[in-house]
Amino acid sequence: MEQDCSHMVKELLPQVDQLVASGKLPAALDQLHALEKKTRAAADLWSTTQLLERIVDICAQAQEWVMLEQQVAAMAKKHAQLKQAITKMVQKAMTYLDQAAEPTRIELIDGLRKVTEGKMFVEVEYARLTRMRANIYEQQGQINKAADLLQEVQVETSMDRREKTDFILEQMRLCLAKRDFIRMAIISRKINQKYFEHEGTEDLKLRYFELMIQYDVHEENYLEVSRHYYAIYTMPSIKADASKWPSMLQNMVLYLVMAPYGNEQADMLHRIQQDHNLETLPHSCQLVKIFTTMELTRWSVVEQNTDKQVLRDRVIEHNVRVIAKYYLRATIQQLTRLLELSADEVETFISKAVVSGTIYARIDRPAGIVTFAQPREGEEQLNAWASDVNKLLSLVEKTTHLISKEEIVNKIARAI
Repeated sequence: MEQDCSHMVKELLPQVDQLVASGKLPAALDQLHALEKKTRAAADLWSTTQLLERIVDICAQAQEWVMLEQQVAAMAKKHAQLKQAITKMVQKAMTYLDQAAEPTRIELIDGLRKVTEGKMFVEVEYARLTRMRANIYEQQGQINKAADLLQEVQVETSMDRREKTDFILEQMRLCLAKRDFIRMAIISRKINQKYFEHEGTEDLKLRYFELMIQYDVHEENYLEVSRHYYAIYTMPSIKADASKWPSMLQNMVLYLVMAPYGNEQADMLHRIQQDHNLETLPHSCQLVKIFTTMELTRWSVVEQNTDKQVLRDRVIEHNVRVIAKYYLRATIQQLTRLLELSADEVETFISKAVVSGTIYARIDRPAGIVTFAQPREGEEQLNAWASDVNKLLSLVEKTTHLISKEEIVNKIARAI
């Protein structure tokens, strides 16, 4: 049965202050414990909370950190202890963590983590304490311990969305530091990118895409890397800063041309080509022009101080697509001259393009001929012939009409 014990608490607190001032800390705690038992039994939340917070204040102000840890643990284990009171007590204790010296501070954090572990009503406090402990491990150079400790925490909906996103980003960062790329990819899926559309989330958005760039560069997902740079490039704060957006646009173009050819890659290239800012970056503009124009390109024109092997492969793949578009058949020797490759390399790149579905080709090794024209089905061939005959008849009819017109004009001219 709930009872109001607030008047008893108000009477006791001044007496406790006097005892603490005179150095009688144990006596002050005993009186607080005695009244706390009554308020807890009476289910008086306000009074119990006031007493628990006062216990924390007394221990912290006296620099009795071990006693503080013991008192918090003991109060949290009391029978029928009110959950909201425990939450307030832990929050109060956390405000004094920065005042404790480092060895004692670590012990106090560990003690508070034990109190909050496994309790849903203090899961936010547990997450914050765990992050503090992980930061200490990281400062000590124990990256693996820091990452493992933070991964144990499952952030739930009770945490503020911004803080929750920030916590997940910290988990991602430590996974990257540990080089646990699989877990990093799993954790990254917990973040909904639509949240970054809200006002005041630009800093989180920037951190998220910077981490994703590191991950996708390692996984060689160059198209995704380009998308991440594009997301950063389109941020208002980046576009407004002339010292930042050029590098974002340059990296976006570079990783986009390094990505394997596909519909999305080609579409993104053409969209970037419409960006007027590209004109201020001559080298990037040249790269986009090369890969959007169906013309053969020499590697010496594109070569630069970057991931040369990947970019060289993309240039060769582009040239293979150009040849497949304009040639029905070509000899291996002719292709080696056009692509500036050996015969084996020509076969390798053509085979890769066929497997990826970029082009159609058949290699006749004994004859040394590559056929790029895809054979037609019987019905398709007949339709093509019928179309050609119709075109021919249309031309004949048009020619006949023009001849008749010319004859009439000449007759009129002679009659005059």
